[in-house]
Amino acid sequence: MDSGRPAEAEAVRGATGAWADGAGTHVVGRERELREVERCLDDPDGPGLVFVHGERGVGRSTFAHAVAVRLRARARPVVALACVRGDQDRPLLLALRVVTALREHRTDAGKQGAAGRADPDAEVLPAVERGDRAAVADALLSALTQAAPVAVVVDDTQYADAASLGVLGAVAARRLAGVLLVLTSVWHGGGAGDAARRGPAVRWPAQAGAARAIPLPRLTRPELADLVARRSQAVPEPALVERLLELTRGVPAAADALLTGWARRDAVRIADGHAFLAASAPVPVLPDDDRFLRALHELGEPCRTTAEALSVLWPLGRTAAVLAAGSTGLSEREVGYGVRRLIAAGLLDELPGEDGGVPRGWVFRSPLMEHAVRERLGPLERGRLSAAAVEALWAARDGADGADAATYPGAAAVLLAEADAVTYLPDRIADAGVLLDRERAAAELTAAAEALHPDPGGRGMLRWFRAALHLIEEPAARELALLRCVKAAWIVGDHPAAGRAAETILRDPSDIVSAPDLQELATLQVVAATSVKDWPQLSRLGTAEWWGRLPLPPEAAMPARALALCMSDRWAEGLDLLSRTESMWRPHPHLRLIPELAQVAGHLVQGRTEPLARALETPPDPGLPPESLYSITAGYTLQLLGNADLCGAMGLLTDRGMPPEALPPTTHFLLLLLRGRWDDALALARGMVAKDQTFVAAPQHHLFTAGTATILLARGKPAGAARLIAGERGTHEGHVETYLDVAEAAVLRTMGQPDTADRVLRRGLREADARGYVFGTDELAAALATLRAAEGRAEEAAACLWRLEELAGRTGSGRTRLLYLTASARTREQGSDAAREMLHEAVDLARSRGQPFETARTLTAAAAGAGSTELLHEAYELYGETGSLLSRFHTRAALREAGLSVPGRKQATAENEQLLATLITEGLTNRQIATVLRLSEDAVANRLSRLFARSGLRSRTEVVSAMLTGNPLTAPG
Repeated sequence: MDSGRPAEAEAVRGATGAWADGAGTHVVGRERELREVERCLDDPDGPGLVFVHGERGVGRSTFAHAVAVRLRARARPVVALACVRGDQDRPLLLALRVVTALREHRTDAGKQGAAGRADPDAEVLPAVERGDRAAVADALLSALTQAAPVAVVVDDTQYADAASLGVLGAVAARRLAGVLLVLTSVWHGGGAGDAARRGPAVRWPAQAGAARAIPLPRLTRPELADLVARRSQAVPEPALVERLLELTRGVPAAADALLTGWARRDAVRIADGHAFLAASAPVPVLPDDDRFLRALHELGEPCRTTAEALSVLWPLGRTAAVLAAGSTGLSEREVGYGVRRLIAAGLLDELPGEDGGVPRGWVFRSPLMEHAVRERLGPLERGRLSAAAVEALWAARDGADGADAATYPGAAAVLLAEADAVTYLPDRIADAGVLLDRERAAAELTAAAEALHPDPGGRGMLRWFRAALHLIEEPAARELALLRCVKAAWIVGDHPAAGRAAETILRDPSDIVSAPDLQELATLQVVAATSVKDWPQLSRLGTAEWWGRLPLPPEAAMPARALALCMSDRWAEGLDLLSRTESMWRPHPHLRLIPELAQVAGHLVQGRTEPLARALETPPDPGLPPESLYSITAGYTLQLLGNADLCGAMGLLTDRGMPPEALPPTTHFLLLLLRGRWDDALALARGMVAKDQTFVAAPQHHLFTAGTATILLARGKPAGAARLIAGERGTHEGHVETYLDVAEAAVLRTMGQPDTADRVLRRGLREADARGYVFGTDELAAALATLRAAEGRAEEAAACLWRLEELAGRTGSGRTRLLYLTASARTREQGSDAAREMLHEAVDLARSRGQPFETARTLTAAAAGAGSTELLHEAYELYGETGSLLSRFHTRAALREAGLSVPGRKQATAENEQLLATLITEGLTNRQIATVLRLSEDAVANRLSRLFARSGLRSRTEVVSAMLTGNPLTAPG
């Protein structure tokens, strides 16, 4: 997103986001307030003074700068000043600075005072020195009158001296023609309606007249989304914006600090023009020079220690103050004083009590600030504070009576409604560790972690399991706790950690670990190495020597070794080992699940589908634990989807009572892809790419990339598809790349490179043949037959058809049969009886398979080859369902060529412009766009001119910015 270099770290300050091309800045979320300042300027009866106020970090200085820029753009001269800490101790200093600045402005503008009049400026310094407010006011009034029209913008007037504010107020009350004063000041509310606890604010004397007060609110969720979009030049995903809002509560400076911290850690990822937060992205800790931490350090003690204690204890409400005193050595009076100072400084808010009574407690204004303070605590300090919180909550839970509460004031502790009731206590137990009763702490951590399983949001399951492990001392219980850690690490995606922990158990397993658990751990070793693409380790896992050094039963080690061979693309060896050891794993319902699934996958690679059918005919053992049933159902669903059998996959899920949403992300993606729910599939794919969660086991290992590339290409993103494919090449060492070859050939054909596409397809078939690899070669053969038929190479196309026909007979696959029918019809004489018959069968078969994009492509082929042009309308609608802009464009052309009407002219125009803008964003030249759209370059140039004229955009750069930030195709602003 950005590299974290200083210049880039300044991309967002306050509420200002810089455009990626550096063309200018845009104030996010402040347009209404800027227009209000302009209305004050334009209204002859309006106020002479505008007072802009807001809390620390809300963007007052940025707004003051934006006001000056806006006024100068309207040819209104601006004098800009800023107050600094210490100015309040020098009476009339600000008034003197304003007069001096106005005098310099007049000199620069070539204005002179009226002839014969004394120059009040010459008297202003002596008047300031003797404290003569009236004389200073006269000098200021004269300077403003002579400089008019002028706007004076003064930032940070909370530091200004009271005498100057009085003078400015008195002068503003005169409402001088052409003069506008704009002052900004920090202002904090206490959060409970207590005006006496508000922080410093400008107090205007009565003679100041009516000043227009403009508060700067925090940014809303949509405004934060706009901020991220402008900074990243990508459309932010809702989860990223939600997390940003949760941690910053819309304070722009906090949002900037958070985004900068995430960017420096590469935690914000861009995928297909969308910005995502990486999986388990840590919350960055604010640096010492951050404005919020500076404010805390300036308060000194006891405020700093009070804030540190509350960063751990605030969820306990008013009890937090008692516990803070007991845990830090401060008196309750000192804690109370620290709380009041923190509220006045705008770092804490009071939580109002019922009916405006005693506050319920306190909360940090910025959760990001709270995190920064807590993370600066040492482990002993945090452990001690956490232990106090846990003991208080345990005492309250155990029903402590009044006498106990007097002895231990925290006994009545309850969590505030604003706290996270699920994670607070387990987090505190994990931090306190051995300072608590070890047995109770371990039990509660384990129970909390199990209740959170599978923890899709990463709220703490793995951390709590690990914390419990550190507290358990009995060996057998420790081994079970370690087993829980292994499974939890795998579930949350920390595969390397899962593999390391699994090996710890495998090296010296006790009798308490069952044979199915040992097999699962051994298998996990293999899959962990595969998921991180550690090919040397995977090769070692395929040897008898590696497993021979472990004290494992054969029924656990042999299937894992066979799986390692399969994952290394050594399918024949893996199948042979499974076959030779079948007698040891087949009879046991719990032990046969994994090797049987591996065996089915191996037979699919070799083009045999009967083992899959037989495995699905056998109902699962009723004694299987839920997690095993889930894993095996998800595994077979993946095999069916990899074979493009959508109906079979949906039937299996229905039979097993599993909703599609419960599938692993990659399997769910393939399901959405085949069902034609491409918006959902692409949204899921972007997140998986951004979070590095795209692992799929062989032989489906390239289907995710190939499927995503298919969507991108159909939606007019050939360059994006090509980059995705290139990034996947070679990542699976020594593996066949059949589906990547198919996807790349499609991109090359779209870009007008059929010869290169031919070479890619032929290479893919050669490599598959050399390995005895059948899985996916029907796609290669069909693509090659279609390509050669289009170039008039009938004999070469016929050879591919022979292969397709043989594959269809061997596998019995509906996909292969469909590919054979459509490819065969294309090689025959267009409109012949044989071609029409094949295409009619193909249409019926495609419709029965229920895959919209596949059906649309079949209908398009049938319309051209069988003369059934009316099928184009159905194909056009199906392409619309999948959002295939490029396919829709070509179908519109086919409809017009056939003399058929194109439905929805207005929508068609919008789609054409969207497609053209997408191709521009892809970085394609006019010539390349013409190739993709099958138009002339002149036609593309004309379309581009019309796009500029209609949208108001002036260049390709503006088109790209609009597309990347998710804005409509209209001019900025």
